[in-house]
Amino acid sequence: MSLTGARPIAPPETALFAPVSSKTAFEETVERLGTAIKLGLLPAGTRLPAERELCQRLGIARSTLRQALLALAESGYLHARRGRGGGTFVADPQPPAQAPSEALLAEWRDVCDQRLATELGVVLLAAERATPAQLEPLEALVREMDDAVEDFPAYRRADVRLHVGLAEATGSTRLLAASTEAQGLRSDLISHIAHPPNVLAASNEQHRKLLRAIRRHDGPRATRLIAEHVRGTEHIVAGLLPHG
Repeated sequence: MSLTGARPIAPPETALFAPVSSKTAFEETVERLGTAIKLGLLPAGTRLPAERELCQRLGIARSTLRQALLALAESGYLHARRGRGGGTFVADPQPPAQAPSEALLAEWRDVCDQRLATELGVVLLAAERATPAQLEPLEALVREMDDAVEDFPAYRRADVRLHVGLAEATGSTRLLAASTEAQGLRSDLISHIAHPPNVLAASNEQHRKLLRAIRRHDGPRATRLIAEHVRGTEHIVAGLLPHG
């Protein structure tokens, strides 16, 4: 595929623009494009295919694509040009970022795995044991995060309190300790990436759905939702984490 006035998309474009999972379409699109940019498969100055074509090839809605492109633009990886010859282009230069350590780059997927295993146990037991009185302050935190999507430090504080609060609702001191450890490791990891407001808003909507499932004592749905939530975060990290 070639585009007039733009550098050609580097191979393997078939894999790059293959359909993504419907469950985490937004996050996977961010990962797919962000990783391609960092690896040089989409070099600086490359113009992306038109939105309609990208939607067809990735198998996603235009609204999902636009949210992913916005997240990457706000992170400094893409920029838009209007007018004749316009479109969405890979930024040149790429955004400066604090390079993560080699140790962190080597173990970040293990950090995500540890968090997934911990969170699955937490929400399953929380769905069985959490009382309305325990859930009310957590629901208030979701509302607080709605108002903090442009203030990441405030958002993150509420996010940690939410996940640790779910662990507290299980009544298990060991799970509480494991959840606190997982959140600490996650903070070290996500300190190296940008936090676009639309990414935070999407994540908080997952919080809202999760708490609804827990309030209904729906353990199977709660575990499905937390798995999507954690894996979505993993896709975002993969897409935005600098390679150093």
